[in-house]
Amino acid sequence: MLELSILGFLFEEPQHGYEVKARIQGLSGHIRPVSDGALYPAISRLVKAGLVEQRTEPGSAAAPRRILSLTEAGRTELLARLRHPKEAEITDGQRFFTLLAFLRHLPDHAEQAAVLRRRQTFLDIPASFFYRGGEPVRAEEAPDLFRQGMLRIARATSTEEKKWLAEAIASLEG
Repeated sequence: MLELSILGFLFEEPQHGYEVKARIQGLSGHIRPVSDGALYPAISRLVKAGLVEQRTEPGSAAAPRRILSLTEAGRTELLARLRHPKEAEITDGQRFFTLLAFLRHLPDHAEQAAVLRRRQTFLDIPASFFYRGGEPVRAEEAPDLFRQGMLRIARATSTEEKKWLAEAIASLEG
């Protein structure tokens, strides 16, 4: 998801590495903080792969700064990742949110809707944090107040997400 985020933010405009880091942290919040030890090696991999280029510009007060920008190959790669997200990018909520943050860059509404349909299909499968006898445990069946809370919050979130997905798909296909 880190590489997708870098590509996605650079699709919008060239940026310094610290700007990319700040935007990624804003997107993922406290859930997955971005360390320099993860970010800069990821940027280096993207540069080595020819997806990102960097140029140096003079710093305003001190050392020169590197500006990162997306290459044409990087644009192509981002669009391919958006068209065909990995299964984990559909099934994991935080990864899906990262995908959503950049899905607008995919120019074809039908392709955008196809990605949303994959998430919709996933959400239609009965699931729970807890299972009994192979069946998902519902909030009303949970043995304690806290698990009931987890399940009620998840159900409310899922209900609202399903509603939004249906509206978004209808809008894109309308």
